[in-house]
Amino acid sequence: MPRQIDAVIFDLGGVLIDWNPRHLYRRLFDDEAAMEAFLGEICTASWNLEQDRGRPWAQAIAELSAQHPDKAALIAAYRSRWPEMLNGPIAGTVALLEELDAAGIALFALSNWSAETYPYAEQLYPFLGRFRAVVVSGRIGLVKPEAAIYRHAIARFGVAPERTLFIDDSARNVAGAAAVGLRALQFTGAAALRRDLAALGLPVGG
Repeated sequence: MPRQIDAVIFDLGGVLIDWNPRHLYRRLFDDEAAMEAFLGEICTASWNLEQDRGRPWAQAIAELSAQHPDKAALIAAYRSRWPEMLNGPIAGTVALLEELDAAGIALFALSNWSAETYPYAEQLYPFLGRFRAVVVSGRIGLVKPEAAIYRHAIARFGVAPERTLFIDDSARNVAGAAAVGLRALQFTGAAALRRDLAALGLPVGG
């Protein structure tokens, strides 16, 4: 089958790296429901997204702690114990990344990630060195699924959107990528991704 794709852009958290605040907060809560309430009402995904956009962690922690002083220690842990939210690489996807790299496919990454915490990932995961370039949202003040971050990445990477595949575990982020002309797939697991890549003519075992 003729190859339809010249370049692949990977999301990181949830696709190549198992990042989840629950890996940390299950150590801090005895009750799962209380933990979910804390993450759903206080240290929410939308609150964290603003750090991914570039808001300093010190500011974010201070402002939220002022609103919830009884939860100040738990809020502070979101930054002070942030590395404990990392539970290692997603092995099956890393294997696909390595196969694509070995075949000479142009590889890039586009991630919603705080500029302050991204260096932890660089230290822990050598496979990130396989990317020709990485766009970290916190470094540029833009986040997925805003159209501007995809356009920034397309220009930065120098790729043709119609021949570039974007992979993300978030349906909203996949839709945002498709809206600017990228080929886009939602990641649901390494086995399904392998089949999808093979169907697009990419050099991975089906």
